[in-house]
Amino acid sequence: MNIPPIILSIAGSDPSGGAGIQADIKTISALGGYAATAITAITVQNTQGVRAVEYLTPALVSQQTEAVLSDTKPAAVKIGMTGTAGIVQAVATVLRHYPCRNVVLDPVMVSTSGRTLTPPNATEVVCRELFPLCCLVTPNLDEVSLLLNTPVRTVSEMKTAAATLYKRYGCAFLVKGGHLKGNETTDVLYDGKLHVFTGLRIETPNLHGTGCTLSSAIATLLGYGYTLSEAVRQAKRYMDRAIAAARELHIGEGNGPLWHFPDTLNCKCL
Repeated sequence: MNIPPIILSIAGSDPSGGAGIQADIKTISALGGYAATAITAITVQNTQGVRAVEYLTPALVSQQTEAVLSDTKPAAVKIGMTGTAGIVQAVATVLRHYPCRNVVLDPVMVSTSGRTLTPPNATEVVCRELFPLCCLVTPNLDEVSLLLNTPVRTVSEMKTAAATLYKRYGCAFLVKGGHLKGNETTDVLYDGKLHVFTGLRIETPNLHGTGCTLSSAIATLLGYGYTLSEAVRQAKRYMDRAIAAARELHIGEGNGPLWHFPDTLNCKCL
């Protein structure tokens, strides 16, 4: 029996199950990995938005992360919502002690509903302490605009942004263009070379947790040994299937989640 890659997710908890740690566990499991977790925050949210956030102490986040890294030797680490500067510093300290070459960071700065999830002082620490430890960072258009302090709203600007951030921090950047208008979606990866991924847009309101899903899928595929560009390509294919499978679902009254196990949508228990 082949041993599945162990993937550690460091992120916040979403009680509605569509994003955060819950989405990461589903994604890693759907792709055949083994999910381990370190929770950074407890959120109060559902498909309609985030109501409250309470961050764990840096010491508790550090202890969770160290417990997993010292025992299981994960093949990849996915970092999502970090929240406070203290948590960011704690995670960075542990990752420097237990190096992993496959660290994927989804810089969760603002929720889809517009709530700020990472204060400015923590963002600065993320850039300084976490980016250099990562092989990939996956900002959306709002986040990359914040990182560069300038609007990024076209594919041409996305290409420039990805290359600029790569040169600034020394890690690859995948700039996600899901918020662009049009029938196609375009994501831009710069890892020393430029890679452009395009696909047809799947019309659905059920997009809660797409950033978490994509980043954890990439981390899992890197854990399997895929190259970065191929891991991104395959992760996007998986996410398209998860989005398509969720089009007919009605979970919650707001923007629903993806269906992370598309092959089992019509499966019935015996």
